[in-house]
Amino acid sequence: MKRLTAILCLTLAVLLGSVGTSWSADFQKGLAAYKSGDYATALREWKPLAEQGHADAQYNLGVMYRDGQGVPQNYETAFKWYRLAAEQGDADAQNSLGLMYRKGRGVPQNYETAFKWYRLAAEQGDANAQNNLGGMYRIGQSVPQNEKTAVEWFRLAANQGLADAQNNLGVMYTDGQGVSQDYETAVKWFRLSAEQGNASAQNSLGTMNFKGRGVKQDFKTAFKWWKLSAEQGFPDAQTSLGVMYATGNVVSQDDKTAVKWWKLAAEQGYAISQKNMGWMYENGRGVPQDYETAVKWYKLSAKQGDAGAQHNLGRMYENGLGVSKNYKTAVEWYKLVAEQGHVPAQDKIKELQQKFSEQKPSSTVIVEKSAPPRTKGNYWKGQVAYRNQDYATALREWEPLANQGNANALFNLGVMYKYGQGVPQNYKTAIKWFRLAAKQGHPRAQEQVEFLRKK
Repeated sequence: MKRLTAILCLTLAVLLGSVGTSWSADFQKGLAAYKSGDYATALREWKPLAEQGHADAQYNLGVMYRDGQGVPQNYETAFKWYRLAAEQGDADAQNSLGLMYRKGRGVPQNYETAFKWYRLAAEQGDANAQNNLGGMYRIGQSVPQNEKTAVEWFRLAANQGLADAQNNLGVMYTDGQGVSQDYETAVKWFRLSAEQGNASAQNSLGTMNFKGRGVKQDFKTAFKWWKLSAEQGFPDAQTSLGVMYATGNVVSQDDKTAVKWWKLAAEQGYAISQKNMGWMYENGRGVPQDYETAVKWYKLSAKQGDAGAQHNLGRMYENGLGVSKNYKTAVEWYKLVAEQGHVPAQDKIKELQQKFSEQKPSSTVIVEKSAPPRTKGNYWKGQVAYRNQDYATALREWEPLANQGNANALFNLGVMYKYGQGVPQNYKTAIKWFRLAAKQGHPRAQEQVEFLRKK
């Protein structure tokens, strides 16, 4: 009996070995086709294997349906194949399944289930899952918020060379989240990530060199990293690069090149660059002077709450540059700036009020006294307080403005809750403020929402 059993086992092993050899050949044929962009052949080779339970083939089909490669994009079908592979213990599939649950793609959004699959993959050493798990601990998504635990997971992934995790670790050291603030260590992680081409890390490394944080101040090196990041389309870096060219800092002063970089950032909705574009068109710097185009850019920036653009727009209406002269509209724009504590704008309102009353004695250009008063807040006072780490005053000045829909104030409150500055740290509340800022058109707010939701 034992002899017969041994023979049967040997026969089974040979048969399984033959199947494994066949599977391997078909899988490799599909892989070669996939790498060459021949998705039809890849699908033809992998689908039978996936249906027979080949985990790698199942995972790859999930990728193809997720990205619409050779098949119509279908998150539900992608989810199906990921789940089959994940249930066999495939770490890549487990991480991908976690992402599907976190984003609500092909399945109802469920952070707890996302965390479960991330954890399973992370415990197998999957760097992407470790980074994703760190993000969930950082903002307390389905688990109690724990920045120290977030750092531990980020570090595991970063030590495997994952650029996103290295960048995240750099941010944690820069902001002192879960670790003592340490600019030198932040620079180390930013550099490792930046050298792999991570645009966010390249931008941060540029900023660290520009400000001399963790490294000796070096404008040339800052320029180098900002340029690499800007060339990948990162708007913060594009804006900084434009400033370098406009001011001739470490490069020859070149208005046309400044305009080139600011336009790229402005077209992504970056308010500072939109304002800069308006100024360049108003003054004919790097572009032909064009007041109408200047007004267009100022309006885009002003609607996001940029005080400088609002003030400039007031000036354009006051002087009839690119628009019909209209003191009342000028006052409306100046008023938005004045409500943020800008003294020159307050003076302008008085000056124009006098001019308008001289033209039309019976008219008024300000809100009637019978109208309900708006809650006041001084943006500039809040800005000074924030820089001096007087967070209570900053909060007191910005909160009324945020409640009025001021995009910058909304964004700043998001930052304060993100880092626990003067308020208990609360990522959910930070996301709330960032979302409101995004609705008002703040260019960086949605980026923060996405960043915090992924972490």
